[in-house]
Amino acid sequence: MMDEPKIEFPCRYPIKVIAVADDGAARRVVEIVRNHAPELTPDDVTTRQSSGEKFLAVRLTLMAQGEEQLRALYAELMSDASVRMVF
Repeated sequence: MMDEPKIEFPCRYPIKVIAVADDGAARRVVEIVRNHAPELTPDDVTTRQSSGEKFLAVRLTLMAQGEEQLRALYAELMSDASVRMVF
């Protein structure tokens, strides 16, 4: 059985967050990511509403420092009431 390929840190790491499109959802997602990756810039973030405008997709590319940072980031994102998926 082969080992899964390891990510070499630090590296540029894309994540996508799907959230209910409520007031401030995108701002909260960006604030959470900045807690873990303070160097995040507006150029690293794109948002798009779903066709029915019920959901919001937030794509971010951060400089990941390690697995621990990513685990903590995912956990904090999922603790936000409006966030539905993080991948």
